[in-house]
Amino acid sequence: MAQAGTPSLPPATPAPLPPPGYAPITLFDGKITVDIQEKMRAEIRENNFDFNSDVNGPQDASWLLQRFRLGIGYSMTPWLKLYVQGQDLREIGGSRPNEMGVFGAEGDDTFDVLKAYIQAGDLKKGMSATVGRQFLAYGDQRLIGPLEWLNSARAFDALKLRYAAPTWSLDLFSGSPVVFRDHKWNQSTLLDDDTQLNELFSGIYLSSKWIPINTTTDFYVLHKRDDGNGTFGPRLGETSFLTLGTLWKGDPQKLGGWDYETEMAFQTGKVSGRDLTAFAGHWGIGYNFKHSWKPRVGLQYNYATGDQDPADGDIETFQNLYPTNHLFYGYMDTSGWVNLHNPQLNISFTPTPKLKVMMDYHLYWNASNDDAWRRVNGVTAVRPVNAAARDASSFRGQEFDLTAIYKLNPHVAFQAGYSLYVAGDYLSDTGADDNAHFGYVQVQIDF
Repeated sequence: MAQAGTPSLPPATPAPLPPPGYAPITLFDGKITVDIQEKMRAEIRENNFDFNSDVNGPQDASWLLQRFRLGIGYSMTPWLKLYVQGQDLREIGGSRPNEMGVFGAEGDDTFDVLKAYIQAGDLKKGMSATVGRQFLAYGDQRLIGPLEWLNSARAFDALKLRYAAPTWSLDLFSGSPVVFRDHKWNQSTLLDDDTQLNELFSGIYLSSKWIPINTTTDFYVLHKRDDGNGTFGPRLGETSFLTLGTLWKGDPQKLGGWDYETEMAFQTGKVSGRDLTAFAGHWGIGYNFKHSWKPRVGLQYNYATGDQDPADGDIETFQNLYPTNHLFYGYMDTSGWVNLHNPQLNISFTPTPKLKVMMDYHLYWNASNDDAWRRVNGVTAVRPVNAAARDASSFRGQEFDLTAIYKLNPHVAFQAGYSLYVAGDYLSDTGADDNAHFGYVQVQIDF
């Protein structure tokens, strides 16, 4: 059963674990489909959060993440489908608290509903509508993605209308992100009486093939609103802002082996009662060599504004929305598309049809030292913004990533990776500056 989000083209930096390409189990002449997934990932991390070898915190350990999914789809008619998928999450070992989000823990979530939607129409032709709990994925997922690297992933209680033509498609959607937690049914913030946030995310997304040398040329208008988060103190004010952007991706088959992509987004409105004006951009170029190993060498640069003056009542911090950031700014997940300068070198090759190897090199600077260096979630600050941070160098450091993916067969894929973060002057000027390490081994089985 196809997921409810719009299928997206692969980013210039390939996803760590591409879908295995399996077909779900079918029963009763295809009217019922059953899909099963088991994923396990063993991780070891050192200094990833505090860059301090003198402190052995809960994040400086190893653990096993386990995820099981079971989905059932029913095609009532060729144009009306029902789909439900549950998932069970476990974090085994380590010293992190077994609660999602505490000290970076992914935690446990006993079998709960990940997806539950009704789909009317054909997503690939004409009008269609999807109503219920679903994934949303658009473009490269820099702003909207299901975050499948995270054990829980990300889902929305949403309504999506779609019209698909031969050379373009238009989506209109509105929904609220689901909060995952153990011992309670997962609910979206709009429908959960325990939260006052009432988060609503809506958008219009146009994807086209109108430019012949591009694989896609996209335009979008997104709107996020909430009532202000009073969980950790008094509400500062409501949030309501627009994101206007475009994504262009070149086709190497039409550009003599070259590819390029650019995505730019502008934001205006209010965040927690403060006037927002922000910008983010991504620019990349690469060359695909004609060789049996399919080598590719690419360069890219990512930028996002940071706040210039926290006391002026305005905010220039780019709001990263709901991305799959793990794909883009280093696999150690130290950074999001927030207050960032990030040039990269990307190298990949495929020695055999089943094996892909990727090597990535990152450099990082703050766009503004008056704003925080924020981690992959776009919220958590690596260091507090104080006098020492404002006077510090803006150079955060550099990261080296090595990743290997082996696709055993259509049902089984293995992945392993190692990342090294070499601390920069911003860390040494503001506190501990020890290098960080991250390693993992993962297996994913799909039926």
